[in-house]
Amino acid sequence: MTTTSPYQTVAPVRTLSVTSFVLGLASIVFGWTLVAPVAGLVLGILALRREPLGRAFALWGIVLNALMLAGVAIGVLFALVGLGLGIAALPFAWL
Repeated sequence: MTTTSPYQTVAPVRTLSVTSFVLGLASIVFGWTLVAPVAGLVLGILALRREPLGRAFALWGIVLNALMLAGVAIGVLFALVGLGLGIAALPFAWL
């Protein structure tokens, strides 16, 4: 015969922080460039405020998503500089 307790323990909710972490990991692994890292960054910031038990996942999510967004920004910057140099190097560009 088993006895049941009238009190049930509730698992801590870490939905936002884990989602932020997963989006950060997935955006780096799969090369998702803009929407997923922005969403992951927002979810990570929200998770820091709402989920104290998911702090580690939230911090890692923020770091991974910020790294991906920084990589995208650097890539866009290099692309624009390369485009500008390429246009400047055309023979008819200085006429």
